[in-house]
Amino acid sequence: MEEIVGLIERITFQNEETGYAVIKIKIKSIKDLVTVIGTFPGIQIGETIRLFGVWKQHLIHGKQFSAERFSIEMPVEIEGIRKYLGSGLIKGIGPIYAERIVQAFGDETLVVIEKTPDKLLTIEGLGKKRLEAIKESWQAQKSIRNLMIFLRTYDISPGSASRIFKLYGEQAVFKIKENPYLLAKEVHGIGFKTADTIASKMGYPHDSPLRVESGLQHILFTLSEEGHTCLPESELLEKAKEELALETDFLKRNLENLLKEGTLIQNNLVYEGALLPFIWTRPLFLSEMGIAKELKRLTASESRLRKIDLKKALEWVQNKLSIKLAEKQELAVKEAVSKKALIITGGPGTGKSTITNAVISISEVLTNKIVLAAPTGRAAKRMSEITKKKASTIHSLLEYDFTKGGFKKNRENPIDCDLIIIDEASMIDTLLMYQLLRAVPDHARVIFVGDIHQLPSVGAGNVLKDLIASRQIAVKELKEIFRQAQGSKIITNAHRINLGQFPDLRNDPQSDFFFLEAKEPELVLKEVLSLAATRLSSKYGFDPKKDIQVIAPMRKGVIGIENLNRELQKELNPKEEGLSRFGQIFKENDKVMQIRNNYKKQVYNGDIGFIKFINYGEQELTVSFDSLDVCYEFSEMDELVLAYAVSVHKYQGSEAPCIIFPIHTSHFKMLQRNLLYTAVTRGKKMVVLVGHKKALAIAAKNDEVKRRYTGLKQALMNI
Repeated sequence: MEEIVGLIERITFQNEETGYAVIKIKIKSIKDLVTVIGTFPGIQIGETIRLFGVWKQHLIHGKQFSAERFSIEMPVEIEGIRKYLGSGLIKGIGPIYAERIVQAFGDETLVVIEKTPDKLLTIEGLGKKRLEAIKESWQAQKSIRNLMIFLRTYDISPGSASRIFKLYGEQAVFKIKENPYLLAKEVHGIGFKTADTIASKMGYPHDSPLRVESGLQHILFTLSEEGHTCLPESELLEKAKEELALETDFLKRNLENLLKEGTLIQNNLVYEGALLPFIWTRPLFLSEMGIAKELKRLTASESRLRKIDLKKALEWVQNKLSIKLAEKQELAVKEAVSKKALIITGGPGTGKSTITNAVISISEVLTNKIVLAAPTGRAAKRMSEITKKKASTIHSLLEYDFTKGGFKKNRENPIDCDLIIIDEASMIDTLLMYQLLRAVPDHARVIFVGDIHQLPSVGAGNVLKDLIASRQIAVKELKEIFRQAQGSKIITNAHRINLGQFPDLRNDPQSDFFFLEAKEPELVLKEVLSLAATRLSSKYGFDPKKDIQVIAPMRKGVIGIENLNRELQKELNPKEEGLSRFGQIFKENDKVMQIRNNYKKQVYNGDIGFIKFINYGEQELTVSFDSLDVCYEFSEMDELVLAYAVSVHKYQGSEAPCIIFPIHTSHFKMLQRNLLYTAVTRGKKMVVLVGHKKALAIAAKNDEVKRRYTGLKQALMNI
């Protein structure tokens, strides 16, 4: 085993969960930078790293040092200190101030910051406010380092350590010792197994009530992330027995404790002909019951809008908009201006937008209190473009209350409207639907517009399908494709896929739908990179970043989202300088996605923007989301991921001029009809599928949508 010592110049790749990284180091005796691979949790640019391992020859990347163990030394040489401070590690010190400080204090710089930081006030432009930020950040970094050392015993990643410190601060170690299971509940990215490992090492017994109750709640929470709002009691106990390695009777006694205290809720549902006990978490149970009650309230109340002559209204609106409505469209418009609640569902090209515009035009004669909304920013923007009216996200419509938590709009403070139209309704999950409905006033009409053949919501529930299946609300389903849409192969192929038919793959140069065959994942990747970076932009004029969106079925693998993002970033934003955070390298001009709702910043799960500026000194970056510039502290960057490639689920409700979709048999688990259908319907002007015909056939035929356990349909029927 050899030993080498060098200065960390770059972190090319870093997996926050495992700590595995590819780094470039500068060794005095070697001219070029040396590539090192290994597991290096918590490393920073500018540190000196001592490595023990062996040299290896990689077929593509050449000579590399594979490290088996390492130790970190604070930089002692001026160049290392400059890089260390300029990397954005310490708030208040960016590359400019790093240069000034190092020039003033040389190799004593870190000693000065640690022991006599007030001496920094002698640096030009560095005032008391910046000094305080530096002191605070330096202390926080020390605390995070100490926390990392504490957590390393329990195999917790550096990325998780930063999140834990952000949540608990200096109390982090105390909080973990007091109840390690809180980590699974409160810290994003830490699961029950990790918390359980920590608890075990701390001496918590295998049958601790704290462990069992946390485990039961964890199973329900995990399954809610897969879309279930509830679970049969027998299935919950079976999963708990497997995961916790405890007997069913013992688990049932602990479950009864949670039911008695109201943390979990039990209710009976008819499932496959039998009446079975199901278990909910309290928020999801109350939301399903709440949706049923609120819809009953709305449908039982009278509209404030006066009644109209429907025949005359239809004639008038068709003349006004210069359109000719088909029979089913006429029926949908009639119901929309007479029923208190209505669902309009149909695929692309079936006239949902035409109906929406007709309903708005008629209703504008009756009231000026018409509200339009959609689940995502992109969907709301598209709704605005189609209707030429203002549309907002449901979240912003409900107005989040930062002082109390929750939304300001509710039963006591309803939305001021006579008509509310919600687009992309298939995306609305159980929790959000309840919050929306309870804010709709008694007198208002509610119209949900959506496509039930798309993927269901990312969050728990299958709300739109359950509403339709309950038959408690009027539904108009549109199936006819109109003439103007029949010329689009995107639309005709979407409908073929929806019917379980193989799409038409004849490559007509004038078409808007193409299929390029590539049987090996490496060849699929090569085609996708070439299309996204050069071919589609040079032939059709698409902007590679703004107009083209790669969407993929899975995260892992050669053509998984993570690798696609790394490779597309190299092609579309190849500059070397970047900020390494949470397992990703972020650079100015990178395309990124927000992955959690952040009400304070007014950005939501699925919003896509571009990194405008990275301020290393202030430890901030600015992301431009359409017309909104949002500032993130470096510690908040776990809310962002690269978005050159995204999942179909995350892109639901959005559209791009051009969609590239790799589809391969290696995606076997995800090859489902509704996923393929949703992917294809994201393209406005062009869709390019790259991959294997066999995978395409599997997806088109596979209509076995994974069942979601929900209680909404029964709640609606029983209320």
